[in-house]
Amino acid sequence: MADIVLATVNAKFQHAAFGLRYLFANLGALQARATIKEWSLGVRERDVVEQILHCEPRIVALSVYIWNVDCLTRIAHLIKALRPDIQIVIGGPEVSHEWQDTEIFGLADYLVKGEGDLVLAELCAQLLNEERPKEKVLIGGLPDLQSLRSPYPFYSDFDLEHGRIVYVEASRGCPFKCHFCLSSLDRSVRAFELDTFLQEMETLIERGVLHFKFVDRTFNLKASTSEKILSFFLERYREGMFLHFEMIPDRLPDSLKPLIEAFPDGVLQFEVGIQSFDPEVCDRIGRRQNFEALRSNLSFLATHTGVHVHADLIAGLPGESFEGFGKGFDQLWSLGVAEIQVGILKRLRGTPITLAGPEWGMLYSAQAPYEVLQTAHLSFAELQRLQRFSRYWDITANSGRFPALLEALLEGESAFWSFLQFSDWLYEKLGSTFGISARKLGAYLAEFLRDERGVESAQILLDKDRNRQTRANLPQRQARHLETRKA
Repeated sequence: MADIVLATVNAKFQHAAFGLRYLFANLGALQARATIKEWSLGVRERDVVEQILHCEPRIVALSVYIWNVDCLTRIAHLIKALRPDIQIVIGGPEVSHEWQDTEIFGLADYLVKGEGDLVLAELCAQLLNEERPKEKVLIGGLPDLQSLRSPYPFYSDFDLEHGRIVYVEASRGCPFKCHFCLSSLDRSVRAFELDTFLQEMETLIERGVLHFKFVDRTFNLKASTSEKILSFFLERYREGMFLHFEMIPDRLPDSLKPLIEAFPDGVLQFEVGIQSFDPEVCDRIGRRQNFEALRSNLSFLATHTGVHVHADLIAGLPGESFEGFGKGFDQLWSLGVAEIQVGILKRLRGTPITLAGPEWGMLYSAQAPYEVLQTAHLSFAELQRLQRFSRYWDITANSGRFPALLEALLEGESAFWSFLQFSDWLYEKLGSTFGISARKLGAYLAEFLRDERGVESAQILLDKDRNRQTRANLPQRQARHLETRKA
């Protein structure tokens, strides 16, 4: 039984709700009266509600994101229908901006806007004492990070035994003002006390944690901090360790390079947001990038380190055409990154992307995840093609399963247009982008190369790919760079 249930629905099972663990850690004396409940997308809402009500709660706090808002809205409906006396509190990025007309806000009793680490505990204490705040919306503000209790002890043994992602953060906030990103609303970057943070990482390592995903928006903003964190993990390296960081791609101080090179291949993953190679488009969305430094840094990482570089591009930015996006994709591919994630622009609630004027013709879906449907420079049909391209690229190139076939497919001047031909052909054949097994996908690749490109060795390439491991720790494209470097 629990008076307070902190609940959410994660995108995948391996994700652990970092925010709920922060909220639980900072409940103080109310911790003994609270529990965390989390599920993943695909769960039946009735089952979720049954498990919540089994706790006999007086308060249910729902953590709302773009991927779970529809599901949690239905869950809130059921809770209110069955137990209207339960106080529903909502919070999270999806309801911290433009919440007034949302269905879930209408169902909720209270909303905690912004960082609710401390405010939720105060609200719960009032509600359990039969006090009802007059204001429905409470402002979380920006709590002093040093005053927060650590969430890390609340990664359970179950989480660790089942390989769930352990999220950590050494800082909050972002100094950049990219119009499509919620982090553009942050006023500054705030850091946790570094020695204390590293002591907590030491404890996690002692518990057997090997995979760490840093959620800091700007890991390499301050070189001295980055150096200390990288040195800490390098000194404690164990086989199987994996560290994920979000990195500013045009900022790589020389002092960091020897440390990065010292890590074994495949241990570090850097997620870099490129978004576009068009300077005018970047200027239009408030994104500052030094393209010369960006290219130099990505080339260094590809040819001198074992870092797995995951790079993001966004289709549908104001003013960028189909052909312009393709040119940017080819530029990124030429830099040897391990993964290219093609995303469709989303109009996240509260972000300044709406500042793009009517001349850019931005039309967004009214339903989550609020993707752009068309622009003045991209038709709906073209965005559909790019969305299919993204899906097929992810399961083909990013999966690392088909290096030999992919190399044959992408021969020529443009990797983008070569893969687009395969993407269009595959969709015409299947009419779907899901439910394709790896075995069938490989066969389709070989068929396309043989019948559409005249590659007589397609079956040999397919056999070569099938005889290798399903997925190596390092994608084969990057492994070839490393073999060249070591030779």
